[in-house]
Amino acid sequence: MGSTRNLRKVLPALLALIAGTAGCRIDMHIQPYYRPMAKSDFFADDRSARMPVEGTVARGNLREDAYFYTGKIGNNPGDFLPFPVTAEVLDRGRERFNIYCTPCHGRVGDGNGFIPTRGFRRPPSFHIDRLRKAPIGYFYDVDTNGFGVMPDYASQIAPRDRWCIAAYIRALQLSQNATSSDVPAGQKIPSPPPQFRDIGNGATLPEIAPPTTETKEEPK
Repeated sequence: MGSTRNLRKVLPALLALIAGTAGCRIDMHIQPYYRPMAKSDFFADDRSARMPVEGTVARGNLREDAYFYTGKIGNNPGDFLPFPVTAEVLDRGRERFNIYCTPCHGRVGDGNGFIPTRGFRRPPSFHIDRLRKAPIGYFYDVDTNGFGVMPDYASQIAPRDRWCIAAYIRALQLSQNATSSDVPAGQKIPSPPPQFRDIGNGATLPEIAPPTTETKEEPK
């Protein structure tokens, strides 16, 4: 009986505490707010949303140069690089191409990579007329968004590197179809030293001397 009497005394206080706590929790969950683009009479312009401070940049979304990130002018691929082509750009493009593209496209872009030998569809050669005439922005777009069975590489390759690869593809196309008339007047193509042999794609390796048959006399 004593415990029941004591419970009756403290029950009102417990209920008041619970009600008060529940009220605070409701206030935290149900707070005053405006829906996006809702009207508000608090501000003079009747808009609830405030304009960003001048110069504000959305984090990770500063893409004012649409051509740099899409390779297109409107809906059509462009035919120029968004930055000057230098030896460093082509070197970077060659490096990235050899890493990401050669497994399917081959070192010279002829489609004779390693992956097609394992049953996958062989990609077209970059040296067919259709792709030789394709604007350079086309290669950037395909690298970015994929095409056919080729996946996109937007997450693996940075935008500038994709342009470097596109520039290197164009250089490959020129190298595989160049003639002597393409050499500027007054310039000559130097011949590689005789001790070097061509292994394709402009790369050379020194010739390996045949093993000698001479035997050395062991010291006594």
